[in-house]
Amino acid sequence: MRFKRAVLLSVLALLMLASAFAQKTTINFWTWRPEDVEVYNRLITTFETANPGIDVVQTAHKSTDYNTILSAALSGGSGPDVFQSRAYGGLETFAQSGYMESLEKAVPELKNFDKAPLRGATSIKDGKIYGVPFASQTLFVYYNKAIYKQLGLSVPDTWDQFLANLEAVKKAGLQPIANGGKEGWTLEVMMGAICPNFYGANDFFNAVVAGKTNFQDPRFVAAIGKLKELTPYMPDLYMGVAYTDMQSAFINEQAAHFIGGSFEAGYFAAQNPKLDFDVFAAPVAKKGDSHYVSVYADGNFSMNSGSKNKDAAAKWLRFLAGKDTGNAFIKELKQVSAVPGVDTSPSPYISKVLSLQKFNTPYLMLVGFRYNQPTGSVLIQAALQGFMAGKFDAAEVARQVQEGIATYYEPFKKK
Repeated sequence: MRFKRAVLLSVLALLMLASAFAQKTTINFWTWRPEDVEVYNRLITTFETANPGIDVVQTAHKSTDYNTILSAALSGGSGPDVFQSRAYGGLETFAQSGYMESLEKAVPELKNFDKAPLRGATSIKDGKIYGVPFASQTLFVYYNKAIYKQLGLSVPDTWDQFLANLEAVKKAGLQPIANGGKEGWTLEVMMGAICPNFYGANDFFNAVVAGKTNFQDPRFVAAIGKLKELTPYMPDLYMGVAYTDMQSAFINEQAAHFIGGSFEAGYFAAQNPKLDFDVFAAPVAKKGDSHYVSVYADGNFSMNSGSKNKDAAAKWLRFLAGKDTGNAFIKELKQVSAVPGVDTSPSPYISKVLSLQKFNTPYLMLVGFRYNQPTGSVLIQAALQGFMAGKFDAAEVARQVQEGIATYYEPFKKK
């Protein structure tokens, strides 16, 4: 009798265990940041502890391959339940293709988010919100403080002072700038960091978006020309230098400067905790000018409209819209979180980024010209690669961009 009872209890235990496993829901989560995998793993652990019936499986793809892989998966009827989505035009493409679920009901926390980050998550065609904004990014110049101290350099105010610093680093036998041009998007970032202070920041952005000027405006041409002045200080054979090479050179203290985005800091610090670096807004034409930085909503977390686990996906998205995630972005990823009400005071770096944002301008092509094909980013990246390789001049860069966008942009057609 005892044996039968023991067998019965064992069977019941197995059934209960099987039932528990059967009730588990697995959701797939994709990002374009292999650098951030460990941070997301910690967030996933926190979420799964609070939601024992849900497992989150993370997959991180290389940024440059991400859109292609994601598009193929979603169009094939598969893909992740929740995924990082691009902002602005990048979001529009997927939303209007029917691959994204609108989130106003699923994520009520969105009503508390600021309008600026929500702009990058909202469709300009139907006005619906298709993502949970995760961070804003700022473009500027990183510098190695130890090298500056060693050479007696000061943070430059003007362009001439910046070039003088680069020359001093070069004469000391060190690499002045880590940046290369193998991947066109890194050149667009360089343009976003350097050029606003020469083309007129918000005055030019507002005018070109309205069609009151165009990309062949002498101000824009002259600003592009400034980038070529940096080539003597870039690595040898710089057009073959990839993004990961750039990161490695700065992390390993082989280069004194890295022109990039605020999203780099967490990775730099994690890879080399002894790296003593800081940032400054790109230099200006003349002393007394305001130093503008390009700012943009980096991206969002979105739901696959074809997901079979929308309730679980919504719970994960609500967690991503919460303060655990916001704190992780600030403290671990060292990024300006879009989550409202998160305390930024523990991070001197975030405080510095926010202070630089006092004079901010939209990241030109991403915010203004990524809603149709060929996008402004595709055009400027290809043109900048040709320009930096010495194939043509800045005026040709402007012509290629202008003619490409004018094929669809109504304000330019009227000029």
